[in-house]
Amino acid sequence: MALPAHLVVGLGEALWDMLPAGKHLGGAPLNFAYIASLLGEHALILSRIGNDPLGAEIRTELAGRNLDTSGIQTDPKLPTGTVDVRFRGGQPEYEIRQPTAWDALEWTPKWHEIAAKCDAVCFGTLAQRAPKSRATIQNFLENTRPTCLRVFDINLRRPFYDRETIESSLHLATILKLNDLELPEIAAIVGLKGGSIDALMQEMLHRFGLKTVLVTRGEHGATAANEEKIALHPGFKVRVSDTIG
Repeated sequence: MALPAHLVVGLGEALWDMLPAGKHLGGAPLNFAYIASLLGEHALILSRIGNDPLGAEIRTELAGRNLDTSGIQTDPKLPTGTVDVRFRGGQPEYEIRQPTAWDALEWTPKWHEIAAKCDAVCFGTLAQRAPKSRATIQNFLENTRPTCLRVFDINLRRPFYDRETIESSLHLATILKLNDLELPEIAAIVGLKGGSIDALMQEMLHRFGLKTVLVTRGEHGATAANEEKIALHPGFKVRVSDTIG
């Protein structure tokens, strides 16, 4: 007998990455929800789009992937989010439009109800760049059950983060996911003392009461740490197409 699906939420930005070859649907919370749906979970995207053709395309695209769009809000004035992506020396550079619809996430009774029922939620720093959306995201997290997995996929994009947002998000999270380039930057921002990756991960666990810290390390795999142990996976050899959402 199949186990009942969990309610998994991607909370934050839903946007279009505008690449030289064309546009692609993106946003880390949206990607999280999509992968959860492929794994058989009931995935919900909680975001806000504009009352415009790009917003309508997001709904159509998600419906085509059998994703629940009932939690997506529509803003009457602000446009759907876009990111202009250019490549310099093979590395992507981002110009993230501001303001957009997901800068105005509203804390509604419907979202309150979803928060009380969800089993896992993924959020980041980007959608918290505007005070209204930051308050909505943190309200959502504060109204989840103690058993809810609150995954902070930090996803730093300059200049859209600060110490206050990072620290408050860490205190609300149960799981932190970041990469090996973000880890030393976060360590400096919040004043950690550890030197090695392992030491910094342990310090993050203890200081912020996290259950798990996950650090991706590119071609070197990934490291996971909890209170009991640290585990390293060496990764797989792959041909990198691009690293954009």
